[in-house]
Amino acid sequence: MRRTATDDDAHRLRRYESLQAALDLIDQGFTLMDRELRLVACNEAFLRLLDFPPALGRTGTPFEAFIRYNAERGDYGPGDPQQQIEERLARARRFEPHEFERTRPDGRVLQVRGTPVPGIGFITLYSDVTEQRRAERQIREHAAELERRVAERTRELQLGEAQMRLITDSIPALIAYFDQRKAYRYINRGYVEWFGLDPQRLEAISAREYLGDTTYEQIRPNVARAFAGEPVSFEYEARCVDGRVRMAHTTLIPEKAADGTVIGCFELTFDVSELRRAQERLAQAQKMEALGQLTGGLAHDFNNMLTVMLGNLGALRERRLGGAAADEFLDPALAAARRGAELIRSLLGFARRQPLQAQAADVGALAGTVAQLLRRSLPEALAIEVEAGGAARAWVDPSRLQDALVNLVLNARDAQAVRVRVQAAEALLGPERAAELQAAPGRYLRVDVRDDGHGMDAATRARVFEPFFTTKRPGAGTGLGLAMVYGFVRQSGGAIELSSRPGQGTTVSLWLPLAEAEPAPARSAEAGGPGRIAEHALALLVEDDAEVRKVVRRSLVDLGFAVVEAENGAEALHILDHTPHIELLLSDVVMPDEIDGRAVARHARALRVPRVALMSGFAPGEAGDDAGVPMLAKPFSVRQLADFLRRAAHG
Repeated sequence: MRRTATDDDAHRLRRYESLQAALDLIDQGFTLMDRELRLVACNEAFLRLLDFPPALGRTGTPFEAFIRYNAERGDYGPGDPQQQIEERLARARRFEPHEFERTRPDGRVLQVRGTPVPGIGFITLYSDVTEQRRAERQIREHAAELERRVAERTRELQLGEAQMRLITDSIPALIAYFDQRKAYRYINRGYVEWFGLDPQRLEAISAREYLGDTTYEQIRPNVARAFAGEPVSFEYEARCVDGRVRMAHTTLIPEKAADGTVIGCFELTFDVSELRRAQERLAQAQKMEALGQLTGGLAHDFNNMLTVMLGNLGALRERRLGGAAADEFLDPALAAARRGAELIRSLLGFARRQPLQAQAADVGALAGTVAQLLRRSLPEALAIEVEAGGAARAWVDPSRLQDALVNLVLNARDAQAVRVRVQAAEALLGPERAAELQAAPGRYLRVDVRDDGHGMDAATRARVFEPFFTTKRPGAGTGLGLAMVYGFVRQSGGAIELSSRPGQGTTVSLWLPLAEAEPAPARSAEAGGPGRIAEHALALLVEDDAEVRKVVRRSLVDLGFAVVEAENGAEALHILDHTPHIELLLSDVVMPDEIDGRAVARHARALRVPRVALMSGFAPGEAGDDAGVPMLAKPFSVRQLADFLRRAAHG
C-alpha cells in the first residue's frame, strides 16, 4: 500500500493538529515568532490571557498586528498609539531575552518572558501571576501591620533593656533603632553576627563603613523616604564579616512625635538569600523545560529528513553511481548530513529524549580513558589528573558519560586552564541540598571536574546550560556541549551544579546514581559491515514516512532480506496475522494512528517473530527500549543497520 501526496498532507495536518492540541492544554500563554516577526504558533491560553480575537491566532500574523490591537484599545495606557507601536517593534527586532510584568486594564497581572531561538526567532511565555502578586501584597501588608503592632506594643510595655535584648536577640533577624541624626541607639545580636558590630559601642557605628560606599549610596533614598514619614521596604546585597554576601530585605518604620515629625526609625532586616535563589532556580528550570520541549519536538522530523538524505547519499556512494568524479560532491554532502545528525543527537541529549543504555559503569576507568584519548589534542602545558576509588561505580550510560567528560575537559582547555582534576567519590545529598538541585535525597557518586581556567561571571553562569549559548568566537563551537551534559545527567536521574568565578576557575559536579553491581565486561565488537546478513529472509518494515520507508527498504534488501511494507500500525498487525514466516519486524515508534510501534512489537513477539526491533528519531517519553526490544536511533547508515540487526539477533 502506497501513500499519495494527499495522504501525506493529511498526515502532516494531523501531526500539526496534535501539536496544537498539546499546546492548548498548557496554562501558560505561548507564542513562537519567526525571524520576520510573524506568528509560527500560539495556544489558546495566549489568546485568552491577552483577550485577543481568534483571528489574530492564525499562522503568519505579524507581531505588529498584536501590538497595534493592544495600543488602539488602550492596553499600554495614555500616549500616542503609533509611538507605542514603534517603540515595541524596535525592541522586538533586537531579539534580546526579556522578562517583565504588565498589568492589563482589567487588573490582571501578566509575567512575560521571551527567549530567542537562534536561527528561528523567539519564544514568549505569558503567565498569569495576579493571585501571586495579590498574595505577596497581602503578606507585605500583614508584615507591616505586625511590625507596627510590635513597635507600638514595645513602647507601651516599656520593657527594660535586658528583657528587650533577650527578646530581640532570639529573633532570626536584624533589629535596630536610629534617631533623626541617623545615629544608632539600639542594635540586636544579628548585627554582631552579620557585621561584627559591638552593641556596647553604638556611637562608633557608621552605616557607610560597615555597608561600604556602594551599598550605602544604594539605600540612602529609602532612608530619606522613611524620614519623610513613609514606611519603606527594599532589598540589597550586604557583604558580611564572614565573607558571605547575603541578600537583605529591610523594612524601615518611622517613629513620629505628637506633632507628626519623624524622630527616628525602627529597622527590621531578614536574610532572603535562599528565597531569591529558589525563585531564580524555579525560573531557570521553567525556561530549560520550555526549551527542552521545543528542541525535542523538532528532532523527530529532522531525523526523518536526515535518514532520507544519508540513506540516498550513502547508496549513491556505495554503488559508485556517477563514478569517482561524483565523490567530490557526495563526500562533503555526506559529511554535512552526519554533522546534522550529531547536532540533533546533542539536542535530544539536552531535551532528555536520547535513549540511554544504563549499566554499572566504572567511572575511574572511563575518566582515565578520556584523559588518554584527549592527551594528543590538548596543549602540553595542560595536565589532567584522575582520582577515583576502586568502588567508583555509577548507574549510567558509559558512552554518554564519556561524552560528557570529554566536553568538560575541552571546555577547561578553551578556558586556558593548565590543570584539570577529575575526582569521583560517594557523597550524601541531604534533603536541603537535594531540593536546591531538584534531585531525590540519598547517596550518589559525585564526579567533580575542576579546572583553574579563567572562570565565568554571573551572567554566563545563568545561561551556561542553555542550548546554543556559547562564549566562544563564531564557528568555534555549537553551544551544545554543556546543554548535552545537563540533559544526560538529568535523564540519568542525577543532578548537576556549577561553581565558577572570574579568575578562580570552574568546578562542574555531576551527582550520578550509584551502581551496586559490578561493571559488565566490555563486549568485543563483531566484525561487522554492510554485507548480507540474511538470505531472502522475510522482513516486515513499518514506517509512516514514505521517503524514509523507501530508504530503509533498500538497505534491508541490500542486507539480503525480502521486504513487505506497512505504513501504519493497523496495517502491520494485519500483515503479521496473515503472513507466515516473517523473520524480522523493524518498526518506527511514532505512528499516525492509535497503534504505535511498541504495540506492533509486542504483537510480533507474541507471534514469536525471531527478530523484533524498533527505530525512532524521537518518541515522546522515550527512555530506551520497551520490555527488551532493541532501539535504533535515526538517522542511520546501512552499515549501522547491519551491526544493529546482528546485535539484535544475538539478544
